[in-house]
Amino acid sequence: MMEVEMKIPVPDLQDVRNRLIGLGFRHMEMRDERDVYYNAVDRDFGKTDEALRVRVAGSECTLTYKGPRLRMHGLKAREELTVHLDSISAMEEILERLGLTRVMEVRKRREVFRSGEVTVALDEVEGLGSYVEIEMVVSDEVEKAKNILGETRNLLGIDGEPVNLSYLEMLLVKRSAVRS
Repeated sequence: MMEVEMKIPVPDLQDVRNRLIGLGFRHMEMRDERDVYYNAVDRDFGKTDEALRVRVAGSECTLTYKGPRLRMHGLKAREELTVHLDSISAMEEILERLGLTRVMEVRKRREVFRSGEVTVALDEVEGLGSYVEIEMVVSDEVEKAKNILGETRNLLGIDGEPVNLSYLEMLLVKRSAVRS
């Protein structure tokens, strides 16, 4: 499966929240997420454009592999493989024993809305600010998803420029800028 997403920084999530409700999107959940990213010993996922993430969201724990991105103007699409975990601590121990190293932790408050195939997440990301992620999961209809995401963005009245970087990449850029 391919996740196709558009991520846009916004000054105010409340305006977008109100529009989502007005358009009939269903409120699915609000949760705090902690994402821990790992890197392999034999290759740098930053260079291969892959990611390995352990996510804790409430009582749910997952391990996700993300393949290299297909970049389109303002969008990104990538293969995602996810497994549900019974124990975050056991998974972290397994990854460390296999020699994977912890890169960084990303924390966010995420509110999720859904209408049909479209999911919209309102994110408050520690150290970065407010973002709206509009996404779909498709088997191979990437172009169709691109059009639907653009239409959804327009319906929500979001003007900001889409960002192709992940939250991890944005935080790494910010950290390196502070060190320079």
